[in-house]
Parts: sequence; structure tokens; C-alpha cells
Amino acid sequence: MGRFHPHANSQPHANSQPHANSQPHQNGQPHDHPHKDGHARPPGSVGDHSGYRTGAERVEVLERILGENERVARANRAAFDAAGVTVVNLMSAPGAGKTTLLAETLRRLAPHRRIGVIEGDIETSLDADRLDGFGASIALVNTGNGFGGECHLDAPMIASALPRLPLAELDLIIIENVGNLVCPAEFAVGEDRRAMVFAVTEGEEKPLKYPVMFRSADLVLVNKTDLLPHLDFDTEAFRRNLDAVNPGVDVLAVSARTGEGVNAWCDWLADPLGAPGAAPARR
Repeated sequence: MGRFHPHANSQPHANSQPHANSQPHQNGQPHDHPHKDGHARPPGSVGDHSGYRTGAERVEVLERILGENERVARANRAAFDAAGVTVVNLMSAPGAGKTTLLAETLRRLAPHRRIGVIEGDIETSLDADRLDGFGASIALVNTGNGFGGECHLDAPMIASALPRLPLAELDLIIIENVGNLVCPAEFAVGEDRRAMVFAVTEGEEKPLKYPVMFRSADLVLVNKTDLLPHLDFDTEAFRRNLDAVNPGVDVLAVSARTGEGVNAWCDWLADPLGAPGAAPARR
């Protein structure tokens, strides 16, 4: 199975990059563009960037955010360990098929395993509603409800969901992260392992364009394989691109529509840490 990778959340948040105009002028001075009449703009007017945070201040803020996230992730991990529950963080781009695959997974696995799902979405309960009725305990986290509409789940959000799950009664928790190919990979949440759903409709170049996400995965599920006869998707090129950023990572071809590979995925979920070649748990 896949190897252990350092936490991808040590990278700055992709959406926290400063505006392009916040870079200092080449001479190191703030941009103070003159009007056409030669007079400098007054402070605070359009074009005056002297009030923007410096790069050093931005790094300090990011370090505080990520440091707090790591602290809460460790607390989450301790709670999971105390309950004896395995936690898998499931990530993907929007529309890759996470929820459809998860519904088929619960249909097959829930009768034999006690499963909890933490469902992350910016708004609505649509995905959580789709997973209801399969025998899993579900806790919904809307990141647009008090969390600022974030494009990912972080450790404090997961902590907020734990009181709504019967941890001591569960064997496995699957976290369905918010659909995004950047932000979810940057934040540890206390999980044991990370799996990523990639749809063949996304294009074989995606590992090169979004390396942090693909590099952070312990398992890549190549989904919607039933569509391959209708696409120009280059499977060999995808594997080369994936190996370029995460050499030797485990890959499963799956289709929630036809059932291809779903049993193998369920086997991995049932014992992701004990599978041959499995990496150490994330801490």
C-alpha cells in the first residue's frame, strides 16, 4: 500500500495568497502611484497599498492558523484512539463522485461494520441526505455556517462534529471532505489515512497541476471507469503523471455505477492499516 507522507497541511492555504497588488514595489517601497497631474494619491485611496500586510506578517498569521489546526488535530486523534476507531479522510474535486461511491460503499459495508460519516459541504444537506438510510451515523458540517464558507474541512470543524457521533460504538469514520483539489490536502484533521477520488473525466494532467493533493493521498481511486470507452483519457499518461508526484501510490480503478473495484475499496476501508504495505498511521 501507500507510504507515509509528511502532513500536506504544512503548505500555506491556497486561497490565503495575497492579492497580486500587495507585492512591494521593486525598490522596496509601497506602491504610491501618482495621479495624472503628478500628485501622489492620499493614503487609503485606490492604488495605495501601504496598509497591506507584509509578507512576514502573513507568514506569522498562517503559522498560527496551521499551528492551532495541528493542536486540534492531535486532540481529535486522541479521541479516535480512545474510542478505537479508524478514520479515513476522503477527498476529491467537485463532481468526482465521492458521494455516489460512498453510498455504494455504505450499502456493502455498513451491514458488517459500524460506520460514521462526517459529511462536509459549504451549504445544504443534499449529500448527507443521500447517505441517510444506509445504516451509518452521519454528522453534517456546513462550512458556510459559522466557518466562513471554507473550501475544506479543518481539525476544529471535525472536532465540532464529534459530539454528534457515537464514537465508542463505531469501527470506522469516513470524512467526506469538501470538493476541492487544493485546500483539503493542506489541513490534517486527525485521520489515519487519506484516500482521493479522481474521475477520469478530469483529465490525465491533474496530478501535475494539483500535486499537493495527489501527493498527500495514501490511495487514489480512479472513478467513473465505465465512461472510458467514451473518452480520450490516456490511462498510461495519468499513471506516469501520478508517479511523478507520488511514486508507487496505491491505485484502484472503481465505478460506483457498475460496481467495479468497490469491493476492493471496501476491503481497504475495513482494514486500511493492516493491508500489505500499509503506511504508519498519521499522527
